[in-house]
Amino acid sequence: MAEKSGNGAFEWTGGCLICAKHRGEGPLAGPVVFADDLVVVSHLPRGVLGYLFVETRRHVASFDLLTVAEAEAVARAARLTAVGLRAELDPEFVFSAVVGRSVAHFHQHVFVRHRGTPDELPWNEADWPGAPRGGAEELSARLGAYFEGT
Repeated sequence: MAEKSGNGAFEWTGGCLICAKHRGEGPLAGPVVFADDLVVVSHLPRGVLGYLFVETRRHVASFDLLTVAEAEAVARAARLTAVGLRAELDPEFVFSAVVGRSVAHFHQHVFVRHRGTPDELPWNEADWPGAPRGGAEELSARLGAYFEGT
């Protein structure tokens, strides 16, 4: 169960939601695309196809607190995720953003704007009635190939 902590961040009863996710526990656990000692890349467990997260293994709240090695690993993983999403889904756009305060563990959003997304939706709105859904496990497996040799 997720609850707000005293600092306003959401935490799972087992601690940090993202740390729990890395253990394969909690409501955020989804298909893993890539994982090494520094970062984990995973697909949103439900919802729109092509919405992923790049997260540090180390529990650290913000970008400025990353080590140089973590920042480089995050950048590399975000780029490879974007390249894979472009090739696999042929979206109109691939976006990336470090936003949000609800979970105090560094996470970068990497997501697509599918072709056919209504123009009136904001750039960051990936969820709409006609958005492609399902197949996250299969897509995650295909995206994993873009990380081979890293």
